[in-house]
Amino acid sequence: MRYAARKLLTLLFTMVIVSLLTFAAFSLIPGDPATARLGMDAAPEEVAALREAMGLNRPLGVRYLSWLAGFFTGDLGSSYSYSSSVSALVGQKLPATLALSLLSFSLVVLISIPLGVRSVGRAARRRTDAARTAVNQLLMALPPFFTGILLTWLFGTGLRVFGVRLQLFVPGRLPAFSVHPGGFLLYLLFPAVAVAVPRIAMTVRMLHSTLLREMNQDYVRTSISRGSDRAGVLYRHVLKNAMVPVVAFLAQTMAEVVAGSIVVEQVFSVPGLGRLLLGSIGSRDWPVVQAIVVILAFWVVLAGTVGDLIAQRLDPRLRLGGDRR
Repeated sequence: MRYAARKLLTLLFTMVIVSLLTFAAFSLIPGDPATARLGMDAAPEEVAALREAMGLNRPLGVRYLSWLAGFFTGDLGSSYSYSSSVSALVGQKLPATLALSLLSFSLVVLISIPLGVRSVGRAARRRTDAARTAVNQLLMALPPFFTGILLTWLFGTGLRVFGVRLQLFVPGRLPAFSVHPGGFLLYLLFPAVAVAVPRIAMTVRMLHSTLLREMNQDYVRTSISRGSDRAGVLYRHVLKNAMVPVVAFLAQTMAEVVAGSIVVEQVFSVPGLGRLLLGSIGSRDWPVVQAIVVILAFWVVLAGTVGDLIAQRLDPRLRLGGDRR
C-alpha cells in the first residue's frame, strides 16, 4: 500500500510540474492572443479591453493557479478560435481518440502475448524462427501512417479482388457510437490495426527473448529434470517471471499508442484530439493546445504508474524492495 501511495503521489507531483511547464511555455510564446483574435487593424483600446477580459494582464503565477484550479473543476478556459469552452471542445473529441487508443492497446496485448509464448515452443525450428524474425523486423519497420494508407486503399476504396468488393468502411464517415456502435468499432478497427502492428511485433520479439532467457534459468532446468512438463513450467512459473519487463514495455506502449493514434487519425479522418490539436496549433489557439498537451502527458504518466504497480504485484522482490524504501 505504501508503494502504491508513493507512486500516486509521484504521479500528482509530476503532473503539477508538467502543467506548470506547459502553461509557462505557451504563455511565453511570442504573440499577443488578444491581437491575434481581433486582428492587426484593431484599435489599441479594443486590444487592451480584450486582454483585460481574457485575464492576460494578471501576473503569470496568478493565471497559472487560476488555470490549475479550473483544470481540476473541469473549466479549461475559452478557446481563442472557436465559440466554445476548451472543456466542451476536448470533451467532443476525446472519446474517439480514447476508443482508438484502447482498441489499439487491446490488439497489442491480445495478439502479441499468445504469439510470443507460442514462438518459444517453436524456437528450436531454425527455419520457422528465421522466418518469424524476418516478419517481425518488417512489421516493426512499418510506420502506422503507411499501414493506414494501405488499409484505406484495401478496405476503404471499393477495391475488388477476384470479383469480391473489399470495402468495409467509408473513409471520413465515422458512425456515431450512440447511433451505430458496431459501425463505430468496425471503422476504428482499421486505424487501430495500423497503430498496433509495429507494437505487436516489438512486444512479440521482447517476450520471445525474455522467455528464452528465463527458460535457461537453473530453477527451470531443475524442475524439468524432476519430471515436470516443459509446457507446464512455462505457463505456471516462467511466464509470470518473464512478464515483469514486458509489463513495463506494455506500459510504454500504452503511452505511445496515443501518439500513434493522433497521427493515424489524419489518415482515416477520425474526428479526435489529433485533428483538434493540429488545427489549434495552426490557429495559435494556445488554451486548447495546452489542455490537450496536459491530458496526453497525464495519459503517459498514468500508463507508467499502472505498469509499475502491476510489475510490483507480479514480482515479490519489487514489492519487498518498495516496502523497505
